[in-house]
Amino acid sequence: MINLSPLLRLFKQIEPLKNLSDSLAMGQAVTRPLETPVAARPALLSAIHQSLQAPVLFITARADRARTFSDQLRFWAADPQRVLRLPDPGVLPYERIPWSEDIIARRLGALTHLSINNTPESAPLIVSAARALMQKTMPPVWLQESLQTYRVGQQISMTQTLAIWVSLGYRHRGVVEEPGEFSHRGGIMDIFPPGSPHPIRIDLFGDEIDSLRAFDPITQRSETRLKTLTIGPATEALPAHSPRAARRLRSLDASALQPMADHDLRETLLALDNGSAFRGIENYLPLMSDNLACILDYLPANGLIVLENPAELENIIHDLNEQANTLKDDLVKQHTLPPDWPQPHFDWDFLAKELRQRAPLILGFDDWQQNTDERRKACPELAEGTKDESEQEKNSSFVLRPSSSGDGSASTEADPQPVYSLQSVFAAPKVFGGRVKEAVSSIRQRKEAGERVVIASRQAVRLSDLLAAQNVTAAPVQSLNTPPPGSSVTLFKGPLLEGWLLRPREGASPLLTLLTDAELFGMRKALPRRRPRKPRGITPETFFSDVNPGDYVVHIEHGIGVFKGLVKLEIDGVAREYLEVHYKKGDKLYVPIHQADRLSKYVGPDSADPTLNRLGTLDWTRIKKRAKKAIADIADELLRIYAAREVVPGRAFIPDTEWQREMEASFAYVETEDQLHALEDVKKDMEQPKPMDRLICGDVGYGKTEVALRAAFKAVMSGAQAAILVPTTVLAQQHFNTFRQRLASFPVTVEMLSRFRTKKESNQVLSGLAAGGVDIVIGTHRLLQKDVAFKDLGLLIIDEEQRFGVGHKERLKQLRANVDTLTLTATPIPRTLHMALANVRAMSVIETPPEERLPIKTTITKDDDTLIRTVIQREMDRGGQVYFVHNRVMGIEQMAQRVRKLVPEARVTVGHGQMSERKLEKVMLQFSAGDFDVLVSTTIIESGLDIPNVNTIIINRADRFGLAQLYQLRGRVGRAAIQSYAYLLVPKHHQLSDVAQQRLDAIREAAELGAGFKIAMRDLEIRGAGDILGAKQHGHIAAVGFDLYVRLLTQAVQQLKSQDGQEQMDELAAAYLSPLEEDIQINLPLPVYLPENYVTEEHLRLKLYRRMGNLSSLEEVDTMGQELEDRFGSLPETVANLLYQLKLKVLSRAAGVKYLNVEGEQIVIRADTLEEIDRDVLQRRLEIGAKVGRRQIWLPLYKDPAIWQNELQTTLQFLGQMIHDPGG
Repeated sequence: MINLSPLLRLFKQIEPLKNLSDSLAMGQAVTRPLETPVAARPALLSAIHQSLQAPVLFITARADRARTFSDQLRFWAADPQRVLRLPDPGVLPYERIPWSEDIIARRLGALTHLSINNTPESAPLIVSAARALMQKTMPPVWLQESLQTYRVGQQISMTQTLAIWVSLGYRHRGVVEEPGEFSHRGGIMDIFPPGSPHPIRIDLFGDEIDSLRAFDPITQRSETRLKTLTIGPATEALPAHSPRAARRLRSLDASALQPMADHDLRETLLALDNGSAFRGIENYLPLMSDNLACILDYLPANGLIVLENPAELENIIHDLNEQANTLKDDLVKQHTLPPDWPQPHFDWDFLAKELRQRAPLILGFDDWQQNTDERRKACPELAEGTKDESEQEKNSSFVLRPSSSGDGSASTEADPQPVYSLQSVFAAPKVFGGRVKEAVSSIRQRKEAGERVVIASRQAVRLSDLLAAQNVTAAPVQSLNTPPPGSSVTLFKGPLLEGWLLRPREGASPLLTLLTDAELFGMRKALPRRRPRKPRGITPETFFSDVNPGDYVVHIEHGIGVFKGLVKLEIDGVAREYLEVHYKKGDKLYVPIHQADRLSKYVGPDSADPTLNRLGTLDWTRIKKRAKKAIADIADELLRIYAAREVVPGRAFIPDTEWQREMEASFAYVETEDQLHALEDVKKDMEQPKPMDRLICGDVGYGKTEVALRAAFKAVMSGAQAAILVPTTVLAQQHFNTFRQRLASFPVTVEMLSRFRTKKESNQVLSGLAAGGVDIVIGTHRLLQKDVAFKDLGLLIIDEEQRFGVGHKERLKQLRANVDTLTLTATPIPRTLHMALANVRAMSVIETPPEERLPIKTTITKDDDTLIRTVIQREMDRGGQVYFVHNRVMGIEQMAQRVRKLVPEARVTVGHGQMSERKLEKVMLQFSAGDFDVLVSTTIIESGLDIPNVNTIIINRADRFGLAQLYQLRGRVGRAAIQSYAYLLVPKHHQLSDVAQQRLDAIREAAELGAGFKIAMRDLEIRGAGDILGAKQHGHIAAVGFDLYVRLLTQAVQQLKSQDGQEQMDELAAAYLSPLEEDIQINLPLPVYLPENYVTEEHLRLKLYRRMGNLSSLEEVDTMGQELEDRFGSLPETVANLLYQLKLKVLSRAAGVKYLNVEGEQIVIRADTLEEIDRDVLQRRLEIGAKVGRRQIWLPLYKDPAIWQNELQTTLQFLGQMIHDPGG
């Protein structure tokens, strides 16, 4: 993250800023608004915080503003960790919906930091919006009494410690992954305190703390050591106060509650009586005490309150209070809430009185971009020379100084203080709007004039190159130790929202010119979110593939059975754990844990249960043989199709031009690594003299459109035309707008062909295409009609190919025969996806989300009027818009009327595919412009529609949608850098089918970013895999299961390609195919398993076994051992034996060994590879007592296991070395 804090030292050279800092340092109240321009407020607030060296609470009206402000503050803070945001609960008052774990953690983190960090070096800067300010929370004394401190060397009781954690609201889990969780095993305790960036591992030696280690919740590996640890509570509603809440709840008037609400109340009473935390306990905090607090109570006496706009704050709080009262009345009328339920928030009268007593500093009432007349109209108190101060005070509800009477009433004495108006200090820089050459020239001129220019841009590297061409040296930096000198240009790679000029006085040359992407490119970009690190890469097949007891599984050697679970058996006095699988006629198979990779979950072509195989028969061998024959035929056919395309002559597009580089430099965002790889792949393909046929699989909003745009521009630079085919008119319009905007500075003609165009307009486009006057055309299936002719089509881009019908696809085949083709999709159709997996189609995957994206919170819930109302209200409260999907044109107007009735203040409009083209276009454009709050629509919004202000979607009758369709719909929200929500409504009194329930569960489980690729795999499990390679393959997929089928197909393709002298398979393909190799039988007198007192949960042991079964190198086995020791403690003997056995498996595979067994007093190694080496040489290298035969090696089984284990491992290493390096 960039750090701009050294620039704040320049503020000391500005007299008004220096005077302001001095006044605050001396404890003087600054009573007049500072009138600070909006763009400069984060920098000014950081400067105040650093100068004051005391806690600062910044309060703004809206939650989205608080979020943006806190993000910007981190760039200016000397220590970004000290900038914290206090979020509101995320649910409306009186809603008893559980708060999200992230919100709970953030709120407690802010409160805890205010409680324990009051030294100058640690004083926090807290940002709060109106709703968070209103929210009642626990009194500071509760939090202080809850704080627990641990130090290395301290003596503690594990039993007492765990009991304390429970009383503080922490939840016991098998594995700690989220804030508010703890776990324990042996002498190790893990805990994730809210507000902490990492969970902490406490390792005990007896009762003494041996170490405190922060660990990664994804890898579960320790990272850094700590000397001390302070933890606070995991909830604002401490379970210790639950008995009082239960008593208060019993005293409420529940006489009129409906049966379901009364049942819920009784369930809550039981939970409160139990005295432990439960999901949603925060909603019962108002019942725990009559003396609750707000964030103001946590600010120490030396702390400073800063308000952005008191008038707006007051208005918002009044509105929120009125909304809360209305909601309470609704819930009482619906008989779901007792009428005497206590108020969970403070009103304005209370908060205004508290604020008066703390003399808040006010940054400014208005926006600097408004003209003087607008400012005077909006905020009369700012009109200079028109009103005296007493009249100003009438326009604001409280005076901005401490009360002289001590009762909170307004003082009317004249203010003797100087006016610190900062409007003349800060000025707005020039906006270049993407005119890169002009911007670079202006920057050079400012430098030559002796000015100090600082640029914070996502395109810092590109700007550095462009400046270098103007003889201006400016390499991107991340931080500074001192302010840069005059006559300099400094580049930061980072996303500030807006720039400003810092002037000693009005009209003077700037002391500092700060420019951002907003000025350079005319685009504001939301700031990146801090989010957990992405999990380590896994193949798509492992998503949702955890095998559970009762699931059908496929064993590569033995066929289809039913997995029953883990079982421990003792054979010849040696205890081992096995995976138990049942087959036909009651047959049972016990799979050794080192062979867990031989099992995979069965996925068939339909929902029918598969036929179980019998053990000990040739049935499974015959089934596999038939499948392999059919697979070999289809693989040969697929390769021929793509080989034929390889020899078709195509156009080799020219390398990137200067215009190409300039156009890409104007991209206001930073490409992700995956995006750059995809662009590199596409350009490389386009420059080859054969037609490109590449699939770009990227999640919704991950940058596929930018890849398409750059490819289209590259085609035009080579003199060819490009066509972009999209499935809907709305998406065509959106792409058209994007392409036109991005390419406005270049002589490129972009047109659109869809039903939004009149016949006359369409004819003009058609003429332009035929004559070559149109360079890029974006259209729907209208592009596929026979009257569309191109002069020189060089590139065809297809967005969401699976949305087109059979007829359209036939026309596509004709079009793409000899032109470069780029296919974009977020949910690949199974055939496309798995041809790509089988290496017969070029594919690029964009899995990395843009920096600012957050996962969408998905809720499956019954259709309910109150829920719909509160969800829409919540989104409107933060200035957002809502999609309401109702996929029946018949009845859509009635649904819109229902929404209007539920939320009268909402502006509701309707859109669907049966509307006239003009009307639909008008509706969509008006909604995009923010003229409506709610769009009730059919699935016309499904593909590609991008309106960042829409961050809530409600999908009615979600049970009627397919999984991929649900995923696409959900992806319409979450395009901005704020939390987005998806509500999947199902009927109240309707039993869902198993398939519908599976789909809904899958979409909820796939909450992490980049799940689109994996969603396609889950959709296969549910819909079945019958259409992957046509009807002929249906029976074979059913017989062997989808996973094994695809492995066999991959193997067949690799074998055919190697026969043709093509490249060897890569590591990923080799790992994917490794289970197909003949298995290694290992039967040694070693107990091997994860003890239950070491890894207590069976499900976790199973997951670990499956991970271990796939380890393919000695380094991976060693790393696994380190992880187990870190997570679970010292390795028990049985675990060390298991890791040793996994090493033998790796070495045996490398040496071609198929069998390790004990026979009598000897260890027998069987390997056909012995015939390929000089056995005499191997005999001489082995210990005395070993014997090397033609296909076997005999080693003595010494009484000391350590001796024979070492000799066995050494023998396998020697054998492997001789096979791979016979002369070595």
